[in-house]
Amino acid sequence: MAKGRVQLHGVMKSFGAVDVIKGVDLEIAPGELTVFVGPSGCGKSTLLRLVSGLELPTGGSIMIGDRDVTLVHPSERGIAMVFQSYALYPHMSVAENMGFGLKIAGLPKNLIKEKVARAAEILQLTPLLDRKPRALSGGQRQRVAIGRCIVREPEVFLFDEPLSNLDAALRGQMRVEIARLHAKLGATMIYVTHDQVEAMTLATRIVVLNAGRVEQIGAPIELYRHPANLFVAGFIGSPRMNFMDGLVDGAEADSVSVRLNGATLRLPRHNADVRPGAKVTVGIRPEHFRVGPGVDAGDDQAVEFDSVIDLVERLGGETLAHLRMPSLSDGVLVVKMSGDIALRIGTGLRVGVRLAQCHLFDAQGRAVGEPGSRAAVAA
Repeated sequence: MAKGRVQLHGVMKSFGAVDVIKGVDLEIAPGELTVFVGPSGCGKSTLLRLVSGLELPTGGSIMIGDRDVTLVHPSERGIAMVFQSYALYPHMSVAENMGFGLKIAGLPKNLIKEKVARAAEILQLTPLLDRKPRALSGGQRQRVAIGRCIVREPEVFLFDEPLSNLDAALRGQMRVEIARLHAKLGATMIYVTHDQVEAMTLATRIVVLNAGRVEQIGAPIELYRHPANLFVAGFIGSPRMNFMDGLVDGAEADSVSVRLNGATLRLPRHNADVRPGAKVTVGIRPEHFRVGPGVDAGDDQAVEFDSVIDLVERLGGETLAHLRMPSLSDGVLVVKMSGDIALRIGTGLRVGVRLAQCHLFDAQGRAVGEPGSRAAVAA
């Protein structure tokens, strides 16, 4: 029996004339922590609610384990859900909140006490079992909500943006605790967030959603290094990838020459129909730029650009420089540098990047090159 496996086959959901989920096919392996990520309105929470049974699909099927649960009531799906709101009973203690679902189900008191104690130990809540929710911090309340799910021993845990009500410090702490919880339990978890940092740090695999469709599925580092299209490239990574407009000068079997900002870049491409004269986009991540001697001007595997410093963000260990430069899709280039670098607004700055770290996208936004392949530049 494939306990904990979740399968979605052609799942669709419409609200009246509005199609929110547009045919999603997905398989989540037992024990995997899968994160649904995307901008507001992309359908990630709706997709989670379809898995939970809080919404019914207008098309397709959903399997949990070996059972078709498409039309099964939420209480019979073997799932437990943690919401954005803690939804704790204020008049009950932590122990009573955690065990309330088991009490309703008619389990013996001694068994409830045993399950609650085990969950409290996992979540480091044992000293707090007699407290009421008003005596807890936000992070502690969210742990109680998670504990309420653990005692049910579900096949699948569902998390719907559980950290969005917490401040930045608590969010970081809770991310670590959820990752540790997954390692301890080895359970299947589906986690929804709009925060791609949460997605990158928590996920075994990430499902990137956009307007009700899956853009790409993969391990966090795979999506970071090899985004399938402009949307994924711009969404995964913080700060976002820089995009620069280019024009194809020539194309060969394994490479394409792109005219960009006064230089011709020869970048790798794979089985893509990119012809001379076609418009393309070159993507470069902020952390891949180098200032000064980081990129040798004589290196035929590198290219340099002149720019003017428009804004400087000091973040302590690192600095983000916003640079004005021609050929930019959005007008500003963001470069990540060392925190102690000396910069002055309005002055010129020469930055370089190795072409092996450049991404290439065609006019439809599809990736046509792979960073890490051989690349060259001609003046």
